[in-house]
Amino acid sequence: MTKRLTSPILIVYLLLSLLPIYWMLNMSLKTNEEITGALTMWPSNLTFDNFKTIFTDPSWYDGYINSIIYVAINMVLSVAVALPAAYAFSRYSFLGDKHLFFWLLTNRMTPPAVFLLPFFQLYSTVGLMDTHLAVALAHMVFNVPLAVWILEGFMSGIPKEIDETAYIDGYSFPKFFIRIFLPMIKSGVGVTMFFCFMFSWVELLLARTLTSVNAKPIAATMTRTVSAAGMDWGVLAAAGVLTIVPGALVIWFVRHYIAKGFAMGRV
Repeated sequence: MTKRLTSPILIVYLLLSLLPIYWMLNMSLKTNEEITGALTMWPSNLTFDNFKTIFTDPSWYDGYINSIIYVAINMVLSVAVALPAAYAFSRYSFLGDKHLFFWLLTNRMTPPAVFLLPFFQLYSTVGLMDTHLAVALAHMVFNVPLAVWILEGFMSGIPKEIDETAYIDGYSFPKFFIRIFLPMIKSGVGVTMFFCFMFSWVELLLARTLTSVNAKPIAATMTRTVSAAGMDWGVLAAAGVLTIVPGALVIWFVRHYIAKGFAMGRV
């Protein structure tokens, strides 16, 4: 009886989850007149002009390029910083290690608005405003604690005897870490990069405030679509559809790592 009830419930849940995505895709293939007119379940006059606008207007496609650049920088820097920190937490005990680990997590729990003014003043002073590096560094405040927490869980699952055996065999620490240890936690690195990507890709407040023209991300561009003619609903929907694509691709490539992270209880 339970199995008979579970399948219809899952089907309904799946349909409700996909409905907003379908409706956004539906709007992206319509003209603004049709969108604001009668309610239709599919386009009566199919058009790709909205997507054409995204790919031909620099103010739109530059937003995607800017987002990809600072998200990639953030992923690389966050993982590079988190790997040695997570290794230290998983292998060594030192005074205040538990408190320091908890303090890192409290940074992840803090709303981005708390850091907005300090970052704005600091970047204005050192000349980092409206740069990709500015947004990437700001997002590290939130991604590094999460990355350390996830990686520490994966590293703690590897016996310390492996480290000792490698040292006995004459491996230096960098050689051991890169050739032996890192391949053993590659699933953890994949999960970590996924969560770093997701936060940086969808975060709006810091990205919008710390950029203006040269590094303005697509999330900020989508909030500035109101003109004298009104809201361009079709272009906005097309931009939303294209914004989902990178996230879907990342999920597809790291899906096995994410499943392993859930199995290990660290995600």
